[in-house]
Amino acid sequence: MTDHAHAHTSVPGPGQFTRTDARLGAFAVRDVDPLEDAELLHGWVTHPKSSFWLMQGATLTDVERAYMAIAASGHHDAYIGLHEGRPAFLIERYDPAHVELNGLYDARPGDIGMHFLVDPAPAGGPLHGFTLAVLTTVMEFLFADPAVTRVVVEPDVRNSAVQALNEAVGFEVVEKIAKPEKEALLSVCTRDRFHAATTEGGTR
Repeated sequence: MTDHAHAHTSVPGPGQFTRTDARLGAFAVRDVDPLEDAELLHGWVTHPKSSFWLMQGATLTDVERAYMAIAASGHHDAYIGLHEGRPAFLIERYDPAHVELNGLYDARPGDIGMHFLVDPAPAGGPLHGFTLAVLTTVMEFLFADPAVTRVVVEPDVRNSAVQALNEAVGFEVVEKIAKPEKEALLSVCTRDRFHAATTEGGTR
């Protein structure tokens, strides 16, 4: 077992993580079912607003295969986020020492990597403050694992919207890195920085 494998222990199981947002209500997280959820996810990841997810041309089969591969991986997990019981966002959690950032930064024990995608075309239209509430839920979900001490992200340098959201929950930019598919801003958030940002009004 490597120093980084422990990030997969004591993580809440399907339907076990919930969070109530004071303004927007109930959020929950469950495991992705690659076959049952493929159609839903295909609609999300290929939507024009999801261009930074880099799956614009994916077929339904491509999406099934991608999430079956994640399910089979020892270093990568995918989850559906629910808002008031309805699927509303996608979370990918990964071990950055093995996936996405292997060799690109100085990985530490307790690091966990994260991607999140909010439903780009929600029924009834977008809710004010919803994406920040989703990101706060994602961070609380990740930090619910006591082995996780730091969340690592690598957004596209052009994705200013997500960079602003990351800053709002406590991320700080470490450096610009070159990945095969994009130029990215390596950013990290410790448990303490997240709690400081969100208890000082960051989730208002």
